[in-house]
Amino acid sequence: MREKPVGAEERVTIRTDADIVQARQRARELATGLGFSSTDLVLITTAISELARNILLYARNGEIVAPTIQNGEKNGVLLVASDKGPGIPNIEQAMQAGYSTSGNLGLGLPGVRRLMDDMEIESRVGEGTKVTARKWKR
Repeated sequence: MREKPVGAEERVTIRTDADIVQARQRARELATGLGFSSTDLVLITTAISELARNILLYARNGEIVAPTIQNGEKNGVLLVASDKGPGIPNIEQAMQAGYSTSGNLGLGLPGVRRLMDDMEIESRVGEGTKVTARKWKR
């Protein structure tokens, strides 16, 4: 059974560093409402920072959507980061720690994968990227 959106949803357009702060705050409030631990709140907000920073760096603008989700008895938060940027030509390579096309540390996407319970990437060169990640309340 796949999760279904339930209850609240936060949606933030990412165009500036201030939008990253807003996305972090709104998702933190959402996750706090679900009763996530302080440790998991840090993991969720860090993942949002990484995803939003990638949007700014590679696509210049995009969106972070964070609905609450449920799968049976489990409750969680879904993070969906999407843009209409250049896309990722080699997702497998982009998921390797240390790989970066921007000269940064290359920890963004691999870091999100480690912080969240699961993650998927859909990307088409010249069309954009969509990263979906889930964190379940324990």
